[in-house]
Amino acid sequence: MCSKINVVSLHRASHPVMERVRGIFRDAVPSTNSYSIYHGVEDQEGAELQIEEKQEEVPVLNAGKKSWLPPVSPLYQKILIAIIVIVAAFILGILVTYGSCTKCKRNKPESGGDDNTYEYQQNDDEGVLHWAGLKDMFNEYLKAEEQIENTIRSMCKAPHPAGSEENKELANFILQKFKTYPLDHTWIDTHFVELQYPDRNRPNSLKLIDQDNGTKEQYLMDEQEPYCPFSKTGKVESGLVYVNYGRKEDFKSLSEFGVNPQGQLVLVRTGQISFAEKVFNAESAGALGVLIFPDTDEEISVYGHVHLGTGDPSTPGFPSFNHTQFPNFKSSGLPNIPVQPIKTSVARRLLSELAGVSGPRNWYHSSFSSNGLGPTLSKPGHRISLEVSSVRQSVELLNVFGSIAGRTEPEHYIVVGAQRDSWGPGAARSAVGTAILLELARTLGSMVKNGFQPHRSVLFVSWDAGDFGSVGATEWLEGYLSMLHLKAATYMSLDTAILGDEMFTVKSSPLFKSLVEFVIKQVDNPRRSKESIYESIISKDKAWQEKVMFPLTVDTGAFAFTAFGGVPALEFSFIESSNKYQYLDTKKDTYDSLNNVVGGRLPAVALSVAQVAGLSLIKLLHDDILPMDYTEYSNVLLQHVVKLNSYQAKLKTQGLTFDWLASARGDYTRATQTLKNAISNSDLLNEKMIQSFNVRIMRVEFYFLSQYVSAISCPYRHILMGRGEHTIQALIEALQQAPQDIDTADLRKKLALITWTLKGAANALSGEVWEIQESY
Repeated sequence: MCSKINVVSLHRASHPVMERVRGIFRDAVPSTNSYSIYHGVEDQEGAELQIEEKQEEVPVLNAGKKSWLPPVSPLYQKILIAIIVIVAAFILGILVTYGSCTKCKRNKPESGGDDNTYEYQQNDDEGVLHWAGLKDMFNEYLKAEEQIENTIRSMCKAPHPAGSEENKELANFILQKFKTYPLDHTWIDTHFVELQYPDRNRPNSLKLIDQDNGTKEQYLMDEQEPYCPFSKTGKVESGLVYVNYGRKEDFKSLSEFGVNPQGQLVLVRTGQISFAEKVFNAESAGALGVLIFPDTDEEISVYGHVHLGTGDPSTPGFPSFNHTQFPNFKSSGLPNIPVQPIKTSVARRLLSELAGVSGPRNWYHSSFSSNGLGPTLSKPGHRISLEVSSVRQSVELLNVFGSIAGRTEPEHYIVVGAQRDSWGPGAARSAVGTAILLELARTLGSMVKNGFQPHRSVLFVSWDAGDFGSVGATEWLEGYLSMLHLKAATYMSLDTAILGDEMFTVKSSPLFKSLVEFVIKQVDNPRRSKESIYESIISKDKAWQEKVMFPLTVDTGAFAFTAFGGVPALEFSFIESSNKYQYLDTKKDTYDSLNNVVGGRLPAVALSVAQVAGLSLIKLLHDDILPMDYTEYSNVLLQHVVKLNSYQAKLKTQGLTFDWLASARGDYTRATQTLKNAISNSDLLNEKMIQSFNVRIMRVEFYFLSQYVSAISCPYRHILMGRGEHTIQALIEALQQAPQDIDTADLRKKLALITWTLKGAANALSGEVWEIQESY
């Protein structure tokens, strides 16, 4: 008879150790039976200690010795041996496995493969999880479509502009939500700023004046009519010129048609560029004022600020604090002409009054008929009168924060934010982003509570005064700029996350190309559940990047973080390719309006955006090396150098060359390869070394901020995304002039500023000064 006792599963043990155990048992236990203890290896995971009992009798040696001992029952012997073996095996298992699992071993990132992930050996004691495990955990905790729907509906019940009681109540609602989640810290950051509101005692007016200076027609504007914050106040009377979208190319086409907008009011439709850019272009062309109408056949009018910048325009480049006396400053992005949004019906009436050259058919919405471009009206002597009045008010802004501290790099932050305020109901403008923000905070908090240990800290933020140009976010950024460029690794914006469900787009820094590609392979397309977002894109066009990735623009909530603060930033959005969501920034931006656009699946689409944002967030928090492709800027810079080379002949007429600029670009490329090689050849268990690499990676955008211009006069110092003489765009525009109009000294200055900024970026990315050894 053979009896087997399964004792314990162990890692492999060496035979000499087992022999010592056998010896102990033989010496310690007298036996009348013979037992053999052996180590049978069943598989790669471990082995079993077994006891085999042989029933044959053997003679007892030295029977005469120790005859005083009482005989031991065979049953008791079996029980005693089993107990000893169990205890010994348990101790032995601890000794054998202790040294092999004292630390979680992290492998270096694999260079090949589609996933491009970091793989971890699991260690339950330290709570380290694989990427697949983190993804499953995230998706498990995120399943909350009903909660997302309830939040969106609650957020867009009524208008809640900055400074209103409704907006303050929503701030408190979000703060209380944060407090119920397993977050480490919650607080409110306050700023006092001056914002512009309509003067209800003197409503804005728009009139048709006849040749006798009488009012031929008055276009009614009730007290709830939208307005353009930061418009110049005043009254103008003139002819009217239609300029399509108000882009630079539209004004150029207008000149080719023989129409001059100088000294006239201009009429433009929404779309393509921001309100502020339309007004800037009109003012640059010499226009006296701007009227903006929605590009739709619906009877609506649209809100929109006209400050070509972000933050409080009375404190450009520095924060607004209560009870602090600042000198009078004025942002260079403020317009010097009045601006007014008008309804679709008013636009139709004005267009029908225009005489002159007919405009191209593609300048008009399909429901509009082609008319003259102006500036004369159909009846001689008739003209348009616009009067804009407004008042400035001091408003307390409430930015609501919740945070989770990182475990190994708590001083490095990943910031996730969404606008809270809205002049209209704001379903698309603010409600969807806020709902996703709350769900991400709840989900990440629950994950950390149940074992997820992020390397870096995460800040969840509900921003105030977004409709005035990301004022709340910019004031916070300005207030903490001296520390944020050292600590903030990424900003992720959730503003206008859903404007449809047909196409997925990302406005971002070039650093996030690889991260975006990785994540959209992990998330299903909300229209096709069995197909990832990435698969749905490449099924139509293999060049996915051209369809998805776009530069940050001034009207995004993420722009100031990169262009002003030097923090890498990105913003996700689902949109429609043809039928644009026409109710953004209108009174009709309601839950039902947005839900209809996505076929009644708004919560499901919001969940998809939350998955993209959440998985991106986990990668940014969890990966040892920040998942930012700093080599991508080499390609971006190369494109600019190639474009500039087309002006090489013109530059030579000024006695200049692009050689130094091209050399600086080459230095940056070599610096990225040096850093890449250093990371590949390093021990990623060395936390100090990892952090040194991450510091260099997270500051790449900061390196592209020009150190040679003032943050007050030129807040957006980024040479690729900013505005001013220090940018590559300014250099290109200077070269586009006729040779006789080029200012050589100014051109030399622009070229020098850009070259030295690139050179500085290359040096900073290279590492220590003794590793550079550059000659100047």
